[in-house]
Amino acid sequence: MSKIHFEMLFSPLSVGPMRVPNRICETTNSIGNMFPDDAFIAHHAAKARGGTGWIGSETWLLNVPLPPELPDEFNYGAAAVRFAPYQMPEFVSGIERFCREVHEAGAVAVFQLTHMNNAFAASPVPITEIYDLVPHELNEVMIDSILNTYADAAAVAHAAGADGVEIHCAHESTPQTFLSPALNHRTDRWGGPPDHRIRFVVEALERIRGRVGKALALGIRVNGEESRVGGYDHVQMREMTYLIGETGLLDFINIDVGHCFGTHAYIAPSYYGNAHYREFGKAARADLGPKIPVLFTGRINDPVVAEELLRGGYCDLVGMTRAGIADPEFANKARSGRLIEIRRCIACNRCIDEALNSKRPDTLKRPLCSVNPIAGNEQRWAREFRRAAISKHVVIVGGGAAGLEAARVSAMRGHRVTLCERGVRVGGQLLLTSKTPGRDSFEDQVYFQENELQRLGVDVRVNTSVDVEEIKALKPDAVVVATGSTPRYPMHVPGIELPHVVNGWDAVLGKVALGQRVAVISREDHFETPSIALFIAAKGKVVEVFHGSTHLGHDIERYSIGAVMQRVEEYEIPIHPNLILTEITAVAIRFVSSYARKSVSVGGFDSVVLVYGSVPNAQLYHALCADTRIAQPYIVGSAWTPRGIAEATRDGANVGLVI
Repeated sequence: MSKIHFEMLFSPLSVGPMRVPNRICETTNSIGNMFPDDAFIAHHAAKARGGTGWIGSETWLLNVPLPPELPDEFNYGAAAVRFAPYQMPEFVSGIERFCREVHEAGAVAVFQLTHMNNAFAASPVPITEIYDLVPHELNEVMIDSILNTYADAAAVAHAAGADGVEIHCAHESTPQTFLSPALNHRTDRWGGPPDHRIRFVVEALERIRGRVGKALALGIRVNGEESRVGGYDHVQMREMTYLIGETGLLDFINIDVGHCFGTHAYIAPSYYGNAHYREFGKAARADLGPKIPVLFTGRINDPVVAEELLRGGYCDLVGMTRAGIADPEFANKARSGRLIEIRRCIACNRCIDEALNSKRPDTLKRPLCSVNPIAGNEQRWAREFRRAAISKHVVIVGGGAAGLEAARVSAMRGHRVTLCERGVRVGGQLLLTSKTPGRDSFEDQVYFQENELQRLGVDVRVNTSVDVEEIKALKPDAVVVATGSTPRYPMHVPGIELPHVVNGWDAVLGKVALGQRVAVISREDHFETPSIALFIAAKGKVVEVFHGSTHLGHDIERYSIGAVMQRVEEYEIPIHPNLILTEITAVAIRFVSSYARKSVSVGGFDSVVLVYGSVPNAQLYHALCADTRIAQPYIVGSAWTPRGIAEATRDGANVGLVI
């Protein structure tokens, strides 16, 4: 196969006073650690060393003029604080170290300056359509104070060694509440037509220029269209960005499309193709001209796609943030022609979900990625990853996410690895999920692992089920049990053994024939239920969902739930919440309501599909533990307890690291 030539992707670009070594950008992102400590620096600097030319790291939340009698306020990932991190000496010293490491790796450091909270806004209108929190309307004194914080923070960034800053003007930030006709109802100089609504942004840019001049590259991050009732559409945004560009204050514009809640999310989940809104970038380039480079972001995980965007005139710089979380070395791999070795982001959005909704203690918060177990653990891997002192024969049973990663890391450390998978192909639940609508990207991780195991010389044996005796015959020095899980069934429910009752996994795998009218009965709150329901509906079946919780997809993060529910609505799938299954007969399905315990009976369904999550398949592990002739086996992934892909991948990597 001939080598792909990235003629534009790895070419440098001048952005104001800043010389960017290539067009690959880590746009500002929230990964759970906003303080530039050693872990923060290790995570982001790894991307710079991996070839990403523009490092955006975390946003800087700025201070606001709270009345003295009110406390600081944190809600829904936003903050209203009197004293911001950039005002702390230890934060500044961390940023100085960060900039040094990024520069030593050959990249530039660009910081985003953000006012984002539900306490203050242009007008007393809820900032998002999903919550009814009404903000306080900013007065002239407050506006003046907030505008000054942009200049204050930019001066700190400049002194710390930054190359550029951008003002966050999208995604429920304070500037967007001024730009938005849905949120800005003011009748003073800050409201009205577009040329008035941009005044807040222009004033902020002017104050930054007044403080640091042209020493920093200066830009704004904007939303290509507001995607809400009464909000600005693409044409209106083009008018506003053109007017801002005409001021001569901008060195670049960073554009994406969407918002934090609903459809379309700017952190696009797997239901959208690569660069879905690329035309918005091309329009911005046409409006702003060659002097203001356009950075476009929108689920771009492939350097080939990035090159196509640049060649096609859609943008000058490409935001590839999640691509760098999944594989911080992807740029170097692309440059050297090793595309097959790139671990691609599958757009599951676990990274942003973990950052915003993690239940872990503050001391444990760090980046998390479903496919890259090193993300957030860079320091540990730098300390501990090395070739094994003694090469062992490692036998791994099960080729799902956990088993594959255990095999990969073990082989990287020099062990001889045999992986036994009972299916016709490795992949486990990754393959199962990839068969459902909008989740085909999950197979990318299977391709990556298959290629890696072949490259590393792992002996992969598919169609191979093994028991204790067969494992002993392989003469292993270590055994890893990665046998996954099996579908869970409701206990003590009469009728689940009837022929028209099946589990959701078998329905997706095509192991059972379904009738025309299908009832999906769920006690699962993540993606599994809607994915199975959408799979069945896409086959032309009439589907209804009976769900045990208050609403479908209760645990799906906010950047994906809109895409899921959009498709559920498009297929016109009715959802009946708060119902717990009690009995199935040949003609009826009976429930009891979750709270009032009221009996409910429905009929007319040809098939019943049960989606109850899964239970560990740990029998082999227990059998191995009971056999004294085999060293203590390791157990990983869903065989231990069913969780997410990230937990399975992490388990496998951890075992591979310690064997």
